[in-house]
Amino acid sequence: MTPRWPEALWIVRHGQSAGNVARDEATAQGLHRIALDHRDVDVPLSVLGREQAQALGAWFAGMPASERPEIMLASPYARAVQTAELFRDAGGCPPDEGICIDERLREKEFGILDGLTTEGIRALAPDQAAFRANLGKFYHRPPGGESWVDVIFRLRALMDTVSLHYGGRRVMIVAHQVVVLCLRYVIERLSEAEILAIDKAGDVANCAITEYRLDQKARGDGALMLMRYNITAPLDERDTPVTAAPDRMVAARG
Repeated sequence: MTPRWPEALWIVRHGQSAGNVARDEATAQGLHRIALDHRDVDVPLSVLGREQAQALGAWFAGMPASERPEIMLASPYARAVQTAELFRDAGGCPPDEGICIDERLREKEFGILDGLTTEGIRALAPDQAAFRANLGKFYHRPPGGESWVDVIFRLRALMDTVSLHYGGRRVMIVAHQVVVLCLRYVIERLSEAEILAIDKAGDVANCAITEYRLDQKARGDGALMLMRYNITAPLDERDTPVTAAPDRMVAARG
C-alpha cells in the first residue's frame, strides 16, 4: 500500500534576495519605504542568494541518487523559482525534473503594509501597528493582506495535495520564511504559542533545510517526523555566507 505521506520532505527557504539587501539598507538609513521599483513577486535573488542556492544543490548532488529529491514544488515568486532552478542545475535533483509552481506556497501577503519598514509602519500606518500589537502576528490581517492563519489555511490544502499525489516519494518545497514556519505548525500540529516561540528564537536562514521523514510505525497510516530544522550545513561546507534576514516586507516577522 502506498504511504499517505512522502518518504522524505525537505522545506527550504529561498536564497537571499535583492529585496533582503534593499530592506537592510532602508532600515539602516531610517527610511519608511524600501527602495524597489518592481513587484515583490518579481524580486530576484542577489548574487549571494544565487551562490547559496548553488551550494545547496551541490550538497545534495553529493548524496546517492536515492537520497535526492524527485519532486520539486516552489512558490511562484521569482526568488523561490530561481532557487529551485539553480538547485537543479547544481545537481541537487535530476536535470529533467520539472519544477511544479504552486501558488499556495507564495509569500504572506502584506496588503497596505507592502514595502514598509518597521519605522514606516509606525509612522504611516499607526492604526495597523496598534491592531497588530493587540491581536498578535498570528491573527493580525492588514487590509488587503493575510494573517498567519490565512497562510495556514492554504497550506493545509497544499498538504492534502502532497498526500494525494506524492505518498512514498521524496519531495522538496522551496518557499518563504513564514511558509516554512506555518508548514511546521500544520505538520506537527503545534499551538499558536509553540510556533511563535520558534519564530521568536530566530529567523529561518536563506537556503536552510527543514527535513521530515516518514515514520511508518506511527499510528494509522504513518506520520511525518521532524529530523532537523533550519540547518545550514550545505552553506557551511562550501564557506558560503549564511543570511537570515526577514523577507523584503518587514511585516513577515515584524
